[in-house]
Amino acid sequence: QLQLVESGGGLVQPGGSLRLSCTASPFTLDYSPIGWFRQTPGKDREGVSCISSSDASTYYADSVKGRFTISKDNAKNTVYLQMTTLKPEDTGVYYCAPAPWCPNIVVPSGYDAWGQGTQVTVSS
Repeated sequence: QLQLVESGGGLVQPGGSLRLSCTASPFTLDYSPIGWFRQTPGKDREGVSCISSSDASTYYADSVKGRFTISKDNAKNTVYLQMTTLKPEDTGVYYCAPAPWCPNIVVPSGYDAWGQGTQVTVSS
């Protein structure tokens, strides 16, 4: 089974930036589209962005469009989420997971291999 490990979270002031990483093993990123999802306090897990496995097309939720950029480095088997102009409402735990319905950034139903995620806190 594809294993994904998230890293790169932290505490940042509003307007700041962070870059999250998602490293895949043992399969390559050609295996599946990959998405970033987040769980913010008091809300269900939601889709943030996804990147296709074939041509690296990228898709974003309206709430992050223009501020976040997803990319991947096949040589490193890693997907990145560059987050800029961060807002307090971006605070939450960020996860990566297969996104089989990309460009629809929906939480994959039945997926039970969620990692620990990486905490992003946007606060002054």
